[in-house]
Amino acid sequence: MPEDRSDEETSDQESEEEEEESDAPELKKSRNKALLEFRFRVEQAILGNYLLSNKSKKNTPNENEILKDIKLWGVTLLPKEGHEGTNTVLMKFLKSKRYKVHEAFVLLRKTLKWRADFRPDELGEDLRPETDNLWFSNGRDKEGRPLCYNVLGKESHKKPFISGDQKYQKYLRWRVLCVERGIQNLNFRPGEADSIIQIIDLKNAPGQAMKEVKLICKKMINLLHDHYPGVVYKNLIINVPSWFLALNALNLRLITQRSKNKFIFVKPSRVTETLLEYATIENILVQYGGLKRENDAEFSTDDKVLEANIRASTTEYIQIPVNEAGVTVTWDVTVVGYEVTYKEEFIPDDDCSYKILLQEKKMKETTRNTFHIREPGKIVITIVNGSYTKKKAFYRYKSRPTVPMYMLMKS
Repeated sequence: MPEDRSDEETSDQESEEEEEESDAPELKKSRNKALLEFRFRVEQAILGNYLLSNKSKKNTPNENEILKDIKLWGVTLLPKEGHEGTNTVLMKFLKSKRYKVHEAFVLLRKTLKWRADFRPDELGEDLRPETDNLWFSNGRDKEGRPLCYNVLGKESHKKPFISGDQKYQKYLRWRVLCVERGIQNLNFRPGEADSIIQIIDLKNAPGQAMKEVKLICKKMINLLHDHYPGVVYKNLIINVPSWFLALNALNLRLITQRSKNKFIFVKPSRVTETLLEYATIENILVQYGGLKRENDAEFSTDDKVLEANIRASTTEYIQIPVNEAGVTVTWDVTVVGYEVTYKEEFIPDDDCSYKILLQEKKMKETTRNTFHIREPGKIVITIVNGSYTKKKAFYRYKSRPTVPMYMLMKS
C-alpha cells in the first residue's frame, strides 16, 4: 500500500519552499527586473489590442476604456491602473515559468484565450450536481489560505455518480467552478493569502466514482498548471479507500510527482492528522476531527485551544477547574484518530458531596458538553488510550454565569 507521500514528492515540495523563501539580493533584483519587463509587455499588449490576438489595430477612445477593464480573477491586468493585486497575479505566471518573461507572456495569453472559450467565470449553478452543500469554504490554514471543501458522492443516492462523456464533461466544468468560487475568497493584495487549499472528500463516493477521480485529477492537473498557476496551493483528496490506494499506487505516484506534490491522497485514518499539517484544530470542521462548527454560538477560532499528549497504553486526565457556583461550563474535546475510551465527571471540592458522572463512551467524534455548576469543583475528563500509538487531544472550555431553568420557572 502506498504511503500518502513519497520521498521524491517531499523533495519537490522542499525545493519549491526553498525557492519561495530565498531572499538573496541578486535573485530578488533579477525577479523584480523580470516583473517590470513583464508589466511593460502586458501593458503594451493591452493598449495595442494584441493581448488576446496576434494582430494589433488602432483603438478608438471607447475601446481603450474597455481594454482597461481586462481582468483575471477579478484583478485588472493593466499595470497603470494601479490595482494592488496586479503584481501578485502577474508574478504567478512568472514564477510558473521560472521568471522567463516571454514564456510567462505566452502562458498568460493562452489562459485568457482559454477563459474566453471556456467562460469559467460564467459557469452557472446548474452545472453543479443537483444537491446542496457540495461546495463550501470554511476556515483558513496557518498561512491564511481559505479552506475550500468539495464533498463528492451525496448525489449518488439519487442517480449514478458519473455516467458517460457528457456527464464527465459537466462534472469537470463543476470542478472548475469550485476553483473559481475558491478564488472569490482571495483579493491578491500584497502580504495576504493568494492561493487556496482544496479539500475533496470521497467518503460518500461509490466505487464506480474512483475511475473518474483519476481521470479528473489528470485533467485538473493540466488545467491548474496551464490556467491557474499558483492559485491552488494543495489538493487534499481525503477519505480515499485503502483498496484504491493499493490498486493505483503507481498511477497516484505519477500524478503527485508530475504535479509537484499538489495532489495528496489521504486514507480515512489519516484525515485529521493530514489536515493538521496545514490548519489549526480550531479551523478544521468537526466532521474531520476538528473543533470548528457551523454557526457556533459558543466558541470562535479566537478561543484558546489546549493540547494534551496521551502516550500509548496510558490514561490522561484533563481538569477544568470551576471555583464558583452558579456558572455553566461548556467544553470541546477531540482526540486525533479517536479509538479511546472517554469519560466526563464533575468532582466537587466538598468531600461530602457526590461525584456526578456526565457521560462515558468510546470516542468516535468530537465531543461537546455543557454542565451547570451548583458548587465549586472541577470537571475531570478521563481519556484511556488502549492502543499502541501515541495520541494527541485538543480541548477548550469557557464558563458563563447562568440561572438554572427550574429557578426561572419558579419566578
